Amino acid sequence: MRDFDTQHILHPYAPSVPNAQMQLVKSASGVYLELENGKKIIDGMSSWWSVIHGYNVPELNAAAMEQLGKMSHVMFGGLTHEPAIKLAQTLLSITDEKLEHIFFSDSGSVSVEVALKMAFQYWNSQGNKEKTKILAFSKGYHGDTLGAMSVCDPVTGMHSAFEGVLHKNIFAEAPMCMFGDVWNEKCIKDFKEKLEKNHKNIAAVILEPIVQGAGGMRIYSPQFLKRVRELCTEYDVLLILDEIATGFGRTGKLFAYEWADVSPDILCVGKALTGGYMSLAATLTSKKVMQGVEAGGNVLMHGPTFMANPLACAVANASLELLLNSPWQERIENIQTQLNAELKRCEELGIVKEVRVLGAIGVLELKEDVDLAWMTEEFIKHGVWLRPFNRLVYIMPPFVISKSELHTLTEAIYDVVKVYSKKVSA
Repeated sequence: MRDFDTQHILHPYAPSVPNAQMQLVKSASGVYLELENGKKIIDGMSSWWSVIHGYNVPELNAAAMEQLGKMSHVMFGGLTHEPAIKLAQTLLSITDEKLEHIFFSDSGSVSVEVALKMAFQYWNSQGNKEKTKILAFSKGYHGDTLGAMSVCDPVTGMHSAFEGVLHKNIFAEAPMCMFGDVWNEKCIKDFKEKLEKNHKNIAAVILEPIVQGAGGMRIYSPQFLKRVRELCTEYDVLLILDEIATGFGRTGKLFAYEWADVSPDILCVGKALTGGYMSLAATLTSKKVMQGVEAGGNVLMHGPTFMANPLACAVANASLELLLNSPWQERIENIQTQLNAELKRCEELGIVKEVRVLGAIGVLELKEDVDLAWMTEEFIKHGVWLRPFNRLVYIMPPFVISKSELHTLTEAIYDVVKVYSKKVSA
């Protein structure tokens, strides 16, 4: 099977003939992945930040099985169903009170596409043809579809190959005032100048709140986000917050924008929405935005085939119930405390530039790019699954991880990075 995979199946951001051996996973339970050879390794990535409850969760399994007995899918055009209605009720009850409408889609990237279309249609439906740009940020990442790529960092991002075909947007400097720093108004200067100069052409600002994820795992000051919200209001520009990676408790708040006590005009969620069981995302917005979109008898022009898939919605309902009824704040606080204590010593390693921690996020930024193939194999030898990229070694473990399991992860990070430091300096 693995030979067939190597010859025919494409994997994310990888050549068609992989330069590293793929690991064949035969089962998963709790925080462990079991490989084909029987070796069990702790997943420190929550399968790209989504599996917050761990794997093979009885409550989520039961929800999927119960829904399968009713219907796995039905089109959402002209029809509706209880799992979608219940999920919408829950999402609107736990997010900002100004968010009153919800659009379900099948991936985080598509939820961003929907958000961008909402913003453009909002202005276009009111006869404003000038607002055709999005103001985004360097180091930002919002997905791999064309619209989402157009608001990712155009220089250091993963999409430079498409630079010639993407919609041209405007980019401000990445937030430079980091979490815990004393606020300096100079940090907002570039954004403010670009917004002031171009606001007549800007439909919306898009930003990952508090943590810029795939663009570098950068954790910035809530005051920066607060000032972005204030300036968007001042210049009459919509604010889209991308909580696909940060939503549902990851940063220590249920949603990261709560750190700054701000309200988005449009909110994107995904990843952990179903506890990592199925692909599902949502774009939430205000009554003001929807009334603007529908001015002149228009409607939002988007409609995925698997929109509000009943099976995915049923699992999402079970996942949110499990999360909200759990001591998730205590769990995240404990993870943060342990990460702070145990990753701190990595600063003594010569190759480590900085250690950053917020909630259930731990980041080592190195002074050199990682050797992905070598490092991945070393982590597996240490009994853990981590997927470093560029100069970053980071973890986003499931919320249910035990203290000893998390220690295994942090110990592996220290040991592997220590060897790597000697390797690159040799």
